[in-house]
Amino acid sequence: MRTVRQLADEIVAREGGYVDDPDDPGGATNFGVTIHTMRRLGLDLTGDGQIDRADVRRLTREQAVEIFIDHYFQRPGIGSLPEVLQASVFDMYVNAGSNAVRILQRLLIDMGYDLDVDGVIGPQTIRAAHAAARAAPEHIADAYGIARRDYYYAIADRRPASRRYARRRDGGKGGWILRAEEFIAPRYHLSDAEHRERTATWG
Repeated sequence: MRTVRQLADEIVAREGGYVDDPDDPGGATNFGVTIHTMRRLGLDLTGDGQIDRADVRRLTREQAVEIFIDHYFQRPGIGSLPEVLQASVFDMYVNAGSNAVRILQRLLIDMGYDLDVDGVIGPQTIRAAHAAARAAPEHIADAYGIARRDYYYAIADRRPASRRYARRRDGGKGGWILRAEEFIAPRYHLSDAEHRERTATWG
């Protein structure tokens, strides 16, 4: 099992450096930390009394790692989940906030467990996740990764501006799909043909 810091380092590497994409609701982002997160945490790195793009640019890789560990792993309680799920849920929490937990909760409900879909890792979710991991230790991580992938496709179905994150210009898998499949066993990866069929209605 990799340490939390190793997982956070991997997320930072996956996220990359500074970007400010007008089609990304997250706004200006550096190492995966958005300007909205920095404002919520009060990170005025330039000391000028406001938190703007200059502060996002000044964020260091190590600061991003610490933010992810503190606010995206420890505070949500991801460490309370089975180890087999922690890496993928952590990565998704950085990418999608509490929706990462809602995806897990819906999956657990589909597996027959009784809990609420509230985006919070509470006693119900912890018990159900551990029970599911005991019942299907070889499959639960893949099932969650597939649910992540479906979530990304669903966003792109609803929001045309987001489709370029799920599908490259040449029609291949976009970053969102590749990211989800990093946590899915290769036998469950979509083929290029399956991906193209899934996105065919996007035009």
